[in-house]
Amino acid sequence: MSLLSKKTKSIPQRKNIPPAAKIGRKTEKEKAKGSSSRLAEKKIIGTLSPANTQPMLATLVDAPVDEPGWTYEIKWDGYRALGFVNKEKTDLVSRNNKSFNQKFYPVYDALKQWNINAVVDGEVVVVNEKGAADFSDLQGWRSEADGQLMYYLFDILWLQGKNLMNLPLTERRKILASVAPKNHDIIQRSETFNIPGKELFELTDKLGLEGIIAKKENSIYLPGARSREWLKIKTEKRQEVVIGGYTRNENTSKQFSALLLGVYDKGEFVSIGPVGTGFTNKVQSGILQKCKPLIVQKYPFREVPEYNKASRFRPNPPKASVTWVKPVLVCEISYREKTKDGAIRHPSFKGLREDKTAKDVKWETAIPITDIATNTSDKKKITDKKMKTKNILSAPKKKERKTLLNPTDETQTRNINGHPLKFTNLSKIYWPKEKITKRDMLNYYYQVAPFMLPYFKDRPQTLNRFPHGINGESFYQKDVKGKVPGWMDTFPYRSEADERDKEFLVVSNEASLLYIASLGCIEMNPWSSRTQAPDNPDWCIIDLDPDKNPFNQVIKTAQITKQVLDSLGVTSYCKTSGSTGLHIYIPLGAKYSYEQSKEFGRSIVKLVNAELPGFTSIERPTDKRKGKLYLDFLQNRPQATVAGPYSLRPKSGAPVSAPLYWEEVKQGMRMQDYNISNMIPRLKDIGDIFKPVIGKGINMEKAIKQIEGMSK
Repeated sequence: MSLLSKKTKSIPQRKNIPPAAKIGRKTEKEKAKGSSSRLAEKKIIGTLSPANTQPMLATLVDAPVDEPGWTYEIKWDGYRALGFVNKEKTDLVSRNNKSFNQKFYPVYDALKQWNINAVVDGEVVVVNEKGAADFSDLQGWRSEADGQLMYYLFDILWLQGKNLMNLPLTERRKILASVAPKNHDIIQRSETFNIPGKELFELTDKLGLEGIIAKKENSIYLPGARSREWLKIKTEKRQEVVIGGYTRNENTSKQFSALLLGVYDKGEFVSIGPVGTGFTNKVQSGILQKCKPLIVQKYPFREVPEYNKASRFRPNPPKASVTWVKPVLVCEISYREKTKDGAIRHPSFKGLREDKTAKDVKWETAIPITDIATNTSDKKKITDKKMKTKNILSAPKKKERKTLLNPTDETQTRNINGHPLKFTNLSKIYWPKEKITKRDMLNYYYQVAPFMLPYFKDRPQTLNRFPHGINGESFYQKDVKGKVPGWMDTFPYRSEADERDKEFLVVSNEASLLYIASLGCIEMNPWSSRTQAPDNPDWCIIDLDPDKNPFNQVIKTAQITKQVLDSLGVTSYCKTSGSTGLHIYIPLGAKYSYEQSKEFGRSIVKLVNAELPGFTSIERPTDKRKGKLYLDFLQNRPQATVAGPYSLRPKSGAPVSAPLYWEEVKQGMRMQDYNISNMIPRLKDIGDIFKPVIGKGINMEKAIKQIEGMSK
């Protein structure tokens, strides 16, 4: 029977939970008895599901507790989320019962791959290179390109159909440790620290973290309850608030000047003042977009707020217009202090809270720790004397590129190299048979960009555009003059056909590479030379272009070409064309002209043709080849192009023009063996094996002398 469908004892709903004040001080005997019997008092048959389960909440206190019987964790600055993991259905749910399945899809996908039937509790965060949570990065997170998502687990509620919530915390933590994934990229277990709470609090404060969580070691799990057996101690004052409007000062260039904030008090929406700092232009745009459908004519607060109340500390506050909005959007602020009349001083915006419900936002006042802990003396022994200098954070694994674009939004804008790129029609099918979309193609090019750029940077492009996929109409585009963003580099040329000055597009960075892909350029075709030396190619190409030849003849031709080049002392590198043939690259180091490269290629293919006259040809006209494999050396002319390394091809199976080890060029290899699905894992495994192609280059003069000696 599945975990989520199994009927068993359920946790009482929130209305049945005793008030927090009554969960306070008791004798140790009463506490032990309460922990084991509290659930037994409420016997309700039901199921544990996202619809009827809320996470257990901690009580805010003003200082750490240091009496025995407590355990400590870092307070992660993110979104609280319950994970319901089951073979039949998996869900990642916020504390206000909103689905995070699509919003944080890497976490959701990781949970689906976790072979377990369980309900776990944790925090979704974005971590920096040191392992600290960054709430602002989490706010702006849309895809894996925006930061490293982590799901820190700190509790387990159910396992294999068994209710664990009435077990002591220490037991639940042991169970969680036994089942949690080891060394996972996303799912991590939040560590506990066996040091005094005051010491851990000081360390988190020094590291700029949000704070710590203290939990009673024998505490049971009470869904929806704000228990005094779980405590939160923050390093700075923070408060969840609701947006009731915004102001815009006269003569300002900002989209708005301040948000007007409030909280609920006995069911009424009460103003606490404005916040005017902590915003970027991007954040302001996002807030206004969410506010637009919520605009109302009348103020939503209990009384008309003094929206310039915080400005009374400044002379001559600026005049401002006010826009009221329905109080639905929840955000979080930090602040210095709260005044006697309820205003906040020095507030700063931290981010929107999509995981909170507006009606639940009340002013949270820290309870004195002495109201909860009976003894705050330091009785716990420090188990790690070096903890004062030891980093309590764990740096994440080296970040790997994954998705640039999330799997749901049809239009997305990403900032690449400081340039906003808009990607549209992302669900359009580009490879119908394989159901590969434009989104999939763009995500591939984002991941492969660091490997591709050395072969594309500073090189003019001939664009081959497939805006409707591989079966749709396609067209070539050379001239982009006046048709691309101003930040993109171009290279001038003169069109003799219509006697006009035109411009090639030049790849200068990752942004321009992805811009080309966004135009529907399934394949990418760079020059062999760079703009710095446009007449001097970096490589010579021997293009093995079959007619009706079986692929084993292409392989045989490549092997013979390598033997010829080896005999001349010329190093060469092979890649698939991604279509029907193979490309053999000879590094030149931009030391020779296109004419020299072409003639050198001609001399090589003559030697190869002499070895394989039965099925190869050096005749360019198709009717003169008589169905033989064409040894193409004319790709070594100015402006001639072939699909570059790691480029996709508009062919069935989404093949890639893939660099190969020469040992791989053997009978039995297939073009489709190297494709959009396996190229990134291959690169992670072996790296870029084509790098020598852009090295110092061969000694062409020496090789030509050897060829001349062979003909005598």
